[in-house]
Amino acid sequence: MMCDKCGKNPATTHIKTVVNGQLRQTNLCSYCAAKEGYNNFGKLSLANMLASMFGESIEEGKTTKERCSCCESSFADIVESGRVGCSECYTVFRKELMPSLNRLHGKVKHIGQAPNCVENIQKNNADKVKSLKAQLEKAVATEEYEKAAKLRDEIRALEGKGE
Repeated sequence: MMCDKCGKNPATTHIKTVVNGQLRQTNLCSYCAAKEGYNNFGKLSLANMLASMFGESIEEGKTTKERCSCCESSFADIVESGRVGCSECYTVFRKELMPSLNRLHGKVKHIGQAPNCVENIQKNNADKVKSLKAQLEKAVATEEYEKAAKLRDEIRALEGKGE
């Protein structure tokens, strides 16, 4: 197999990457691999790997000396371990973390999925509100205003829970 970059030498380094669910394989000779920075695996650290993923060079001098008041982690600790120390770190190191999180996830606000039970509760509430509104119309038509007021309050309470 020949090098994908130069096409002259036999490939000795095989790099597989998955981007957006698509597998991409690159085969490089030792010269092209060294030129691309794939020759220093002995000195590979998680920090350097993350930095190369994000297209940044993380140098010890460039990281802040600030520490989290809750877990005492520094930004250098987070980069080295690849893990945020606690939830407070997201506030303390927001400026440093947001660009990387945005590149990694595409957005910085978590929008998750609701469990099935929440959907069932919302559906049940919607059905109940529909039924109560029908009763409310009937109560207003028959001039039962006290009953209508109670039904109105119940509808408002359910609609408030649904949001």
